[in-house]
Amino acid sequence: MSIYSEEHKNIIKRLKKARFESGLDQADVAKKLGKSQSYISKIELGQRRIEIIVLKQFARIYNKSLDYFLK
Repeated sequence: MSIYSEEHKNIIKRLKKARFESGLDQADVAKKLGKSQSYISKIELGQRRIEIIVLKQFARIYNKSLDYFLK
């Protein structure tokens, strides 16, 4: 999968939407993941690939099913 594919862009849109719905900012999410805020920013800008393990962590943080991001 290309990092710039439509599928990747759709996952990014859902990640952002889930974060906004959860009321968290990038710094909050970064802290929960043990990552930097810039790591979250790069993911949300589509500049960094998302590993499945990290996607599972996002799902847990945002209280969403993994399927929510993949549909």
